[in-house]
Amino acid sequence: MFPLGLPPDWTAAREELREAMVRAGWKPDSVADAELALYELFINAWRHGGSPAPVVVVVVLDRLLRVSVSDGSPLPPIPRNSADPYEMSGRGLQLVRHLTTRFGTDARSSGKSVWFELDSAA
Repeated sequence: MFPLGLPPDWTAAREELREAMVRAGWKPDSVADAELALYELFINAWRHGGSPAPVVVVVVLDRLLRVSVSDGSPLPPIPRNSADPYEMSGRGLQLVRHLTTRFGTDARSSGKSVWFELDSAA
């Protein structure tokens, strides 16, 4: 199931995200949504982007949160639209799309950065 071994520890990235959002006054439900979206992008960067330690950047500006996860693969993520409810994977990007306000991909000189944004209702 994990061709690269065990997934990297995402604890520091999750804590940075949570602390930034709590300091900015975000609601707990929004924090939980952002944590889940971060986890999906982090695991995708490791599993599909081949990064043993994906780079995470968290930015909170006023009422906007932007989280980006970078890996070394230039290939953009490909959302799958499986109708099979018993598939074990393949719904991560759909989940990110539904949990966040916006998400996308930016090409980098060595790889890509997949990001999402949330607008605060706080």
